[in-house]
Amino acid sequence: MPAASRKIAIASDHAGFALKSAVIEYLKEQGHEVLDLGPETAERVDYPDYGYKLAECIRDAGAPLGIGICGSGIGISMALNRFSSVRAALCHDVTSARLCRQHNDANVLALGERLLGVQVALDCVAAFLETEFEGGRHAGRVEKLGKCGV
Repeated sequence: MPAASRKIAIASDHAGFALKSAVIEYLKEQGHEVLDLGPETAERVDYPDYGYKLAECIRDAGAPLGIGICGSGIGISMALNRFSSVRAALCHDVTSARLCRQHNDANVLALGERLLGVQVALDCVAAFLETEFEGGRHAGRVEKLGKCGV
């Protein structure tokens, strides 16, 4: 069952540009509003610039959820997690995408274009969007995550 329509911000670097395009198409097909924060082409750019842009969008309530993509997903997730309002989770499969929402209330999904096929990435996006935070014993831990950073 598709997730309810949401506003989702998305950004990548050049190494994640093709996957970003596929994810945007999928999100729009699912009825979501997409904020494409760039880049607009596959020309070389630096992942911190776009990770920070996405993190600022989440921090400033431009969108409640985001997706960051680079070649491995590692660099952009590191840039995103510099912000205390962001809980970015690098996921490589549906189980990690579901658990990052269920247990960690992740608000940004990080993906690596060079490590995932398009269908696996789209399955991760679906699991991320369909899963709600469980709260309970996890809530206090998540609260601690927001007590440091910028």
